[in-house]
Amino acid sequence: MEELKSIINKAWDDRSLLEDPKTVEAVETVIEMLDKGELRTAEPVGDDWQVNEWVKKAVVLYFPLRKMETLEAGPLEFHDKMKLKTNYADLGVRVVPHAVARYGAYLSPGVVMMPSYVNIGARVGSGTMVDTWATVGSCAQVGKNVHLSGGVGVGGVLEPLQAAPVIIEDDAFIGSRCILVEGVRVGREAVLGANVTLTGSTKIIDVTGDEPVEYRGYVPPRSVVIPGTLPKEFKAGTFNVPCALIIGKRKESTDKKTSLNSALRENNVSV
Repeated sequence: MEELKSIINKAWDDRSLLEDPKTVEAVETVIEMLDKGELRTAEPVGDDWQVNEWVKKAVVLYFPLRKMETLEAGPLEFHDKMKLKTNYADLGVRVVPHAVARYGAYLSPGVVMMPSYVNIGARVGSGTMVDTWATVGSCAQVGKNVHLSGGVGVGGVLEPLQAAPVIIEDDAFIGSRCILVEGVRVGREAVLGANVTLTGSTKIIDVTGDEPVEYRGYVPPRSVVIPGTLPKEFKAGTFNVPCALIIGKRKESTDKKTSLNSALRENNVSV
């Protein structure tokens, strides 16, 4: 692994090395390992996460090594330089037409993809549902038994390279049309209501106590989150800007497969 890392880092600094067969082999090996789940762009270390920058570099270097080609699937035609993931039956993954995953993304056994998209470098854990028109961006890490509801947008982070990927930990429920970008991390068993938008700078405010508690870029485990707004002063006046509100905690007695509606009702939010 250290040899692969060294070759990738040298090629990143000197792109002429992409003409070297040894470099090409190293890049292709990394992508194959990502595709098989043998390597990750980010991985849990204790209670935190470690981002493997050199792996993300390999993903970027893979693009110039590929040539544009025409791909056909029945009456459908595509023109791109990246291969698509295949062999889903052996992988134990259910893929509903017209779901697409790129080669270099890892889908664990038991994943269900409704018509949706998973990009290269991403990892999706077993038992997770990627619902209709949801997108999992490059290098995003989605845990086990997660539900990405219809239209969820999980951002990719190939550029800038120092950015952390979006991380959604096990058993989380992400409501319809939520947007998660800029390395946001959603803790285990958290529930996000529909239309919650989280960036690295979005204020995530716990309003369950006597005083508000503010987070940025991180949703604590078991939190139930809905969209909110807060006033902000501008030259032209005071206007409300988006934020997210933690309105409660998912109950210990609640089934991890609970619906979003049930989780919100438990916290006195009408649905």
